[in-house]
Amino acid sequence: MTDETAVLSPSPTRPVREGEGGGRGQVWRSRRYRWDLRWSPYALVAPFFLFFAAFGLFPLLYTGWAALHQVELTDPDSMTWVGLKNFTRLWDDEFFWNALRNTVTIGLLSTVPQLLIALGLAHLLNYRLRASAFFRVAVLTPYATSVAAATLVFVLLFGRDYGMVNWALSAVGVGPVDWQNGPLASQLAVSTIVVWRWTGYNALIYLAAMQAVPGELYESAELDGASRWRQFIHVTVPSLRPTIFFTCVVSTIGATQLFGEPLLFNGGGGATGGSDHQFQTLGLYLYEQGWVNLHLGRASAIAWAMFLILLLIAGVARLVLGRGEAR
Repeated sequence: MTDETAVLSPSPTRPVREGEGGGRGQVWRSRRYRWDLRWSPYALVAPFFLFFAAFGLFPLLYTGWAALHQVELTDPDSMTWVGLKNFTRLWDDEFFWNALRNTVTIGLLSTVPQLLIALGLAHLLNYRLRASAFFRVAVLTPYATSVAAATLVFVLLFGRDYGMVNWALSAVGVGPVDWQNGPLASQLAVSTIVVWRWTGYNALIYLAAMQAVPGELYESAELDGASRWRQFIHVTVPSLRPTIFFTCVVSTIGATQLFGEPLLFNGGGGATGGSDHQFQTLGLYLYEQGWVNLHLGRASAIAWAMFLILLLIAGVARLVLGRGEAR
């Protein structure tokens, strides 16, 4: 090969540039592929962020802005700047603190038994049972039931004079309980509705997490002579720690926002939460201030107070979980 031929011939080891050996269609396809690889993930997640900005972030920010103003439902366009006055009013508002205490009490009475029962049900459903699909659907049925229908049925069950619960208590020598007017009794009744509706939902979440636990852990524990109870305590529960943390946070959020059950349990009493506000939750108090008393500014301050309380609870729970994992 002459020197002139060597100069004119491309080197076989040199990479082919765009446009060499292909038409414009190949260049365009290559460029479109790079664009697709780079921008498609953003396009796929964009609808979520758009909907979140429109229906999540904007209402949150606007509620915070309204909390700094005096706004009435009769004239929502007229806003008077009051600064932190709506928040300072809450500090001296005995009804707010009563609603907060009731929310905490009902939350504890509903969340703790609910998650414990759900954990036990999931452990039973994790075994090979006949008609296991039927039982899994059955435990989810209360969750699919309307909150209005479920609460109205429980109102009949907890009736003072003709309720089935008082009839069962009288059979064992316990006098009738005024479930709607007693402070602790009414909170216990409302908590029972929450436990009934959400236990199956949490049980299926625990069941899904249990099925992801490696079987080798149970085999090793069984070889070491661990009973099923010890396997549950020392293998299952530690493996479910992140899931338990998730359900605790979600249940706490649900308890803080509890609205439908106490509202309907009060019958025709509205958002007062009983004759003496004995089971009025923060959600009911927010509704009473905003849509009964027409004070949207105060209602917005209550909503932001609930939001800050949830952030505080989530932060504390995360700190406890982090220390447990480090330990």
